[in-house]
Amino acid sequence: MLVLQEINIIKYNKNMLDIEDFRKKLEKKSRLMGIDPGAKRIGIAISDENKIVATPYTTIVKNKYSDFVKDLKKIVEDNQIKGIVIGNPLNMDGTTSQSSQSAKDLAINLSKDITENIILWDERLSSQAAFNLSSDLRSNTNQKVKKLDENSAQFILQGVLDYFSKKNT
Repeated sequence: MLVLQEINIIKYNKNMLDIEDFRKKLEKKSRLMGIDPGAKRIGIAISDENKIVATPYTTIVKNKYSDFVKDLKKIVEDNQIKGIVIGNPLNMDGTTSQSSQSAKDLAINLSKDITENIILWDERLSSQAAFNLSSDLRSNTNQKVKKLDENSAQFILQGVLDYFSKKNT
């Protein structure tokens, strides 16, 4: 088990950027994609080209990885996406979870299949925050659940955009 974790860490570090390297690779006017990874449902959000506002985009139901990549490539191409932010579901104490490892594996695979400009971003409580936000908007529960994944992706992506904004001030 330890050897497998070490291999994943080596693989992970080789392919992933930290937030500042990620930022340096972006053009001044460029869009980002946020991904809320799930086993079956994957929320997608995109930013405006000034990287100020994240907007929920869609939820992809993942059956086969190859179809998922094809769907993502189309979104990347259609929206001129220059970087991808993947939610990293850490435990509340900051330690990695099984879901966190899945997010890292997704990031590694997407860095090979779509773009190397990918980062993981702490997504603790993003689903809860997205659900609460939709409660504030008086959506019915069925609508909230239907939009939960893409709203979570928006919350994750907005976290990165807010980080960028604070760095500019």
